[in-house]
Amino acid sequence: MTSEVPQSPKATGRSRTTATRVLAASLALTATTFGVAGCDSAAAGTLEGSRLELPVAGGTAVVDTASLAVNARTANGRELVLSGPAGGGLGKPGPVTRTARGARWSYPAKGLEVSAGAERGRLRIRLRADRDGTVSWPVTGTDRAASALQLPRGEGLDVPVRDAFWNSGAQKGGLAGTTVDVSEGLSLPLWGYSMGAAGVSYLTPTDIGTSLRLASTGGRLRTTAAHAFDAGEDTRDYEVSFALTDGNPVAPAADYRSYLAQRGQLGSLRRKIRQHPANGKLLGAFHAYVWGDARTASGVGRLKRLGVDRMWLGYDAGPDPMNAAAVRAAKKAGYLVGPYDTFANGQDPKSADSPTSVWPGRVYPDFCIRKADGTPETGFGNRGCYLSSRAFEKAEPRKHYLADRTRSMVANGADSYFLDVDATGALFRDHGKGHEMTKADDRAMRLARMRRLSKNLVLGSESAQPWANEVLAYDHGSGTPAADGLWKLERDRKTWGGYFPAKAPGAFFKPVKLPAELATAMYDPKYRVPLYETALHGSLVNAERWELSYEKLPEQKTTRALLAMLYNTPLNYVLDGPALEKKGPAMAALQKYFSPLHRAAGTERLTSFRWLTGDRSVQRTVFGDGTLTVTANFGSRAHDGLPGGCVDAKLRTDAKPRRLCPAQATG
Repeated sequence: MTSEVPQSPKATGRSRTTATRVLAASLALTATTFGVAGCDSAAAGTLEGSRLELPVAGGTAVVDTASLAVNARTANGRELVLSGPAGGGLGKPGPVTRTARGARWSYPAKGLEVSAGAERGRLRIRLRADRDGTVSWPVTGTDRAASALQLPRGEGLDVPVRDAFWNSGAQKGGLAGTTVDVSEGLSLPLWGYSMGAAGVSYLTPTDIGTSLRLASTGGRLRTTAAHAFDAGEDTRDYEVSFALTDGNPVAPAADYRSYLAQRGQLGSLRRKIRQHPANGKLLGAFHAYVWGDARTASGVGRLKRLGVDRMWLGYDAGPDPMNAAAVRAAKKAGYLVGPYDTFANGQDPKSADSPTSVWPGRVYPDFCIRKADGTPETGFGNRGCYLSSRAFEKAEPRKHYLADRTRSMVANGADSYFLDVDATGALFRDHGKGHEMTKADDRAMRLARMRRLSKNLVLGSESAQPWANEVLAYDHGSGTPAADGLWKLERDRKTWGGYFPAKAPGAFFKPVKLPAELATAMYDPKYRVPLYETALHGSLVNAERWELSYEKLPEQKTTRALLAMLYNTPLNYVLDGPALEKKGPAMAALQKYFSPLHRAAGTERLTSFRWLTGDRSVQRTVFGDGTLTVTANFGSRAHDGLPGGCVDAKLRTDAKPRRLCPAQATG
């Protein structure tokens, strides 16, 4: 993957556009050479006192067995700090024993056994605890050369470590002083730093029980991971893999894609299409939840007459779902159709406020997740309770609660399914008698039921954690780098809108102006990078959160359209009859542009991302081996003939680029 990162422009009279440099290494190589076995040929490295040296791709890693500080020496002789010593100290280490790949030792005072070794070009360090406790490590971003932090919030962020906005606290939209649960709050279990023409990727496969704390120290963002060793949660093991990169902002995600592929954990949309051809209808499709007249056969006909050749149409599970005639019309038009459902919530049938929360028999309250004190885990929005995935799995062979629910939901002929919550990181420990489970168990149970659904339905979920990438075909959420302020805004019904009127709820249809700090945190293109697409493009189709339709945020429309084309991801809409009439032509124009690009590259990997200008306003991606090249200009000035607010996309077979200026799209 080629990477072109701008230098700070100097007062030479030259334009910022030319102030770029090409890094020596390429991410196309980075993403593949981590798997070269030759890196392990001398994997045992050398040990001198407390200094353990291990060969890794791109150089040598140096582990201090006394403190867990980690440094590196790159192939060209640069010295890098990958981690400071563990926070709070570890106590005196035990004797160091050599192993085939490295060494092992202990910290008796903390009850920790440690192993470190070189594996497929990475430094892999594992900690196992014999008691409950915590460790604060690795301590990252301390190298003075660290210039930017890569954080997989939603699609992904690249944050200059000295940036004043991000060094502010969460109340001002920044990151300083915040702590994120790696298994729930990040879209990928990793983070990274750029250090000029070098960088480092940190992967935490043991994401459950791991958090990442962000702090501003001397006006610079630093990060410290912490892991909670808990026998009850089965998190007594902790692992971190370090990899040297070329400093490109998407390098950590390229490393993670390689990591998944090496372990047979990387899904393939091509394979999913072969196994279930209806998945192929996602290629080229925009996504929309439909209401009122838009969910009728005539509404589908209006979409088709607008020239929309592919769509995913979803509808809520209320009293007026899409009927069989509307579903037939949609499928005839080449669209996918699916209901919204959730297996996560249960309520008393006598007072339930949603049909998806009503279950037969004693599912409620018997399947409620129970806390350690026996009280139920209150459901989302203080409604009912969260339901135990293990309780469902244990009952399913005899009671068929989930199979019966699904069968009734798709009795109208629907060929897709949106299963809320299941693929997110919101996992639970359950103390309920007869269905006890850890968070890891919860993940496994959810994965099992999603795998069953995906055999016959085009399956999607909310934000899709990578552990679900093999079973999901799409998600509505991982494209959005949601900041904390978004949830506060959504709870303000006067500003955001409520759930009435039923045929066009304000929560979905009412336009909203984002506060300045929230707009910066979520949609300022100079901070956005395609980490999620670099890791998982070609495995599943990723979209923005389902409540953030394209028309919901008018001031961000151009930016969001450019990002969608740049990342080769679909836009998400909500439609009713009036919206079809008023917004349909513009939507059709955008979809007409997107469709051939996504059909060609939706199954390809993202192989290159780079900034073309010093202010990051012009960005370029490449998919596959040149299958598709996209250049987006987020600025106000033209760059190399591309006007501000426009995007050029060129398929390998095109004689010239295809141009789209979203603000001018009228259909």
